[in-house]
Amino acid sequence: MVQKICNTLHKPKGGFLVKKRFSFFLVLLLALSTFLAACGGGKDNDNAQGGQGGEKPAEKKEQVLNLLDSSEIPSLDSALATDQVSFIVLNNVMEGLYRLGKDNKPVPGVAESHEVSEDGKTYTFKLRKDAKWSNGDPVTAHDFVFAWKRVLDPKTKAEYAYIMYDIKNAEEVNTGKLPVDQLGVKALDDYTLQVELKNPIPYFISLTVFGTFMPQNEKFVKAQGDKYGLEANTTLYNGPFVLSEWKHEQGWTYEKNPNYWDKDTVKLEKINVKVVKDTATAVNLYETKQADRVGLTAEFVDKYKNDKNFKTELDPALYWLRMNTKKEPLNNVNARKAIAMAIDTQAMVDTLLNNGSIPAKFTVPKDFVTGPDGKDFRDVNGDLVNYNPDEAKKLWEQAKKELGKDKFTLELLNYDSDSAKKIGEYVKAQLEQNLPGLTVNIKQQPFAQKLELESKMQYDLSFSGWGPDYQDPMTFLDLWTTTNPHNQTGWSNAEYDKLIKDAKTTLLGDLQARWDAMLKAEKIVFEEMPIAPLYQRGVAYLQREYVKDIVSHPFGGDYSYKWAYIE
Repeated sequence: MVQKICNTLHKPKGGFLVKKRFSFFLVLLLALSTFLAACGGGKDNDNAQGGQGGEKPAEKKEQVLNLLDSSEIPSLDSALATDQVSFIVLNNVMEGLYRLGKDNKPVPGVAESHEVSEDGKTYTFKLRKDAKWSNGDPVTAHDFVFAWKRVLDPKTKAEYAYIMYDIKNAEEVNTGKLPVDQLGVKALDDYTLQVELKNPIPYFISLTVFGTFMPQNEKFVKAQGDKYGLEANTTLYNGPFVLSEWKHEQGWTYEKNPNYWDKDTVKLEKINVKVVKDTATAVNLYETKQADRVGLTAEFVDKYKNDKNFKTELDPALYWLRMNTKKEPLNNVNARKAIAMAIDTQAMVDTLLNNGSIPAKFTVPKDFVTGPDGKDFRDVNGDLVNYNPDEAKKLWEQAKKELGKDKFTLELLNYDSDSAKKIGEYVKAQLEQNLPGLTVNIKQQPFAQKLELESKMQYDLSFSGWGPDYQDPMTFLDLWTTTNPHNQTGWSNAEYDKLIKDAKTTLLGDLQARWDAMLKAEKIVFEEMPIAPLYQRGVAYLQREYVKDIVSHPFGGDYSYKWAYIE
């Protein structure tokens, strides 16, 4: 997934693994690149997933983990999921051909092994015969064929369909130019899956770990119809856990899956997740030992920074203001640049966030990926926009002159969580202070509803985020192409589209040329400014010392609980 969820990443990452930078070159060669995720989406820094236990275990060491989340699950239909909350859950209740292991490299899931043809275009997967669905049915190659065809079927309207475009005829199927049965995926028998690609993609195995590539049981999915993936009992599972309970807007419960092929590795018996939007309430639940992990907003960081269970980290998720370029004054490039320059993002991360976040002046994060020359993408391209209220005012006055108006009112679409509310109010104050004649009204919405409004482009400005789906600049840069369903700005640039297309196809054999194309593409975004970058996310949280081996991933689904346990 070119993250995010992607759309909105709605939860802070965390875990025990140190996030490592992989060189771009090695990522490609070692198949550690692509992965979807998250989303387009937006996680904000309210309540962190990851932690363990409930009451601190005494002698019994009960294998129960108690977590908090600031958002409801929008969908567990892997064909329709677009956000990080859904992808986190899918990563733990489902399993594709491969999954990300404890070292963030792909390890066998349903597939025991695979072979690649000499030209690099045909993958043949051998599936394990002991993989089962939670109803006892075997997981077969036909389940992957059905699921992938369903993602690409135009009738499904899957936002993440594009993540599969490396497969032969995938784009043509998805755009209705070819029938679904022409997709380059077939079951040679129940336990042999053959996948044909358009081009030799070195990172294809990493793609298969992403949520959109999960299998689906055709008989079950069709029996559930439109209800599939919307309730605990209308979803079928093949991963380490199942959802035994899902109370909408309240929380959900994972239980160990007795039919999982690798169930002996899974130590946790139950994971309780409670939806809590208010940070003070979440902290109180932690303090009263009703939660084993909690994300901290700025006012709580100072209070707990000396606590032995306090942790902080910088991750590759970015937040920005998405701008609807089809609406006035956002259809004017000077107005968009003025907005991007009018917000003091350094003050925002220092005062509002106070959790290790840094100002974002780019669309590809810092310390995320290096090129063939070993240099960080960020070090090469540098800062592409800066806080400059004087220049912002000049550009704003120019925009008003060009549009023939002196006053504008814009609506800022926002999440309904505690920290998002504070950021929204800060952005409003900054824009109204630095851009005379501008009024900003804030519209807060629950996570799922906000995603829907963005998808329909029913907004002016939107506070949004994206976490990477795979470890490559493309997971961020692909977002802004004309046809990407996560673009959601109305912005289009033919030169940009060509650079990205070339980087995904003809330049795959020339790593330096591909890298240069992506560097150039990022600069074009800032020439026309369909977004105003705000910050690269830092995460501050408390986690009990007896929680072990929650694996945190720097891209894709944030957490794996398969290896977690209570000590």
